[in-house]
Amino acid sequence: MANQTNNSAQIIRFFLLASSAAFFIAAVLLGLDDGAMFSGFAQILMSPAQLTKDYFEVGSVSGAFLNVALVGFACTAMAFLPGAAVNGLTIAAYFLTTGFSFWGINFLNMWPFFLGVMLHALARRESFAKYVNLAMFSTALCPLASELLLRYPESGEPRGVTLTGVVLMLAVGMLIGFLTPAMAAHSPSVHKGYDLYSAALPGVLLGLFAVAVLYKSLGHAVPEIAATLGESHPAVVWGFCAVFFGLCVLAGWQLNGRSFGGYADLLRDTGHKADFAAKYGAGLAIMNVGIYGLLILAYYIFVNAIQGDALAGFNGVTLGIVFCMVCFGGAGAHPGNVWPIMAGYVVFSFAATLCLGGVFPVNAQAIMVGLCFASGLAPIAGNYGWWAGVLAGGMHYFLVTSIPAIHGGFSLYNGGFTSLLIAVILTPQLETFCKTKEQRLSARKQ
Repeated sequence: MANQTNNSAQIIRFFLLASSAAFFIAAVLLGLDDGAMFSGFAQILMSPAQLTKDYFEVGSVSGAFLNVALVGFACTAMAFLPGAAVNGLTIAAYFLTTGFSFWGINFLNMWPFFLGVMLHALARRESFAKYVNLAMFSTALCPLASELLLRYPESGEPRGVTLTGVVLMLAVGMLIGFLTPAMAAHSPSVHKGYDLYSAALPGVLLGLFAVAVLYKSLGHAVPEIAATLGESHPAVVWGFCAVFFGLCVLAGWQLNGRSFGGYADLLRDTGHKADFAAKYGAGLAIMNVGIYGLLILAYYIFVNAIQGDALAGFNGVTLGIVFCMVCFGGAGAHPGNVWPIMAGYVVFSFAATLCLGGVFPVNAQAIMVGLCFASGLAPIAGNYGWWAGVLAGGMHYFLVTSIPAIHGGFSLYNGGFTSLLIAVILTPQLETFCKTKEQRLSARKQ
């Protein structure tokens, strides 16, 4: 069993390395076309990252891919540390971090949080390798780090790097990184494992507290939340996703003994407190990432098409949320328990528009981002049935756009925190009044 675990961990490590290499190859190939890879990358590092800043627009398409690649290589290097616990959750942490590297995280603003987690490990006299996954999850407030470095306490154009900005970024970022592991460890007890984006609890609450201290208590105005979105690049987004996820399916098939055997069992898994890599093997986990990723891409094409333009909206943010959404393909989410969430978003969006005069169509950028993190409620659909997933998705649709105001748009885990709130509201009702799918099946047998 130990050998199987070690083998699975090695496969995951090289999967992360190959994924980082794919982002880098895309950066180089796209850089041949726009010639702005390094200048775009530099612009990304020196720009505020408050929600939502499309790095395709802030820098350049190739510069954004270079940023993602470098962040990915840094995360992969941590996974290769001796003693690192590499599992399905590592896949989640890696793709969540690299997904947000298309908007929000960059190769400069992530380091204070890593250093803070290192200090946490040092204070507990433990190896940092034990905290690799949590180090990646600690980057939720990277936009705040950029804000402190580049323009705090003002809210206009960036003033550039100053000694005061460097000190503030390091001090606040390291403190948040230091506090995150303990809070993240307690988060599952709040939602009982029904929100996959468990690290959203410290990611938003610490952001709320930081904004209160740094801005409101000191009389500074919180910068206005205004999205920066670039033009659509469907060929880039579709092409990269099709190749990347297609190769994931092929690699998973090869690692699974050139077979899809066992994948049907994975699709029946509730996803509740699940590690697909440990339960079904790294091959099927990687295969699920590929199949699930293609489903997400197809969904975003579909919701744009039903709104009248299948080519619209495929910017850096869209590409980022595809990878943020697919991240739990190795640890709890799969097409079988996520499609009800997607259906809930579509149904409630049209109901709100037609019956209530709603202003957020299902292909609005905020709603597309929201769906990504509503997928964290997949265990509810998996455990209680498709109808519960539709309800959870609809509740998330209504709530997600109200959360950014509490943290000033500085927390990337906004939608994950919304999922946590939905889980806290909905799970007690389900446990009180409903039976799980397993309980219903058992009752029918009796």
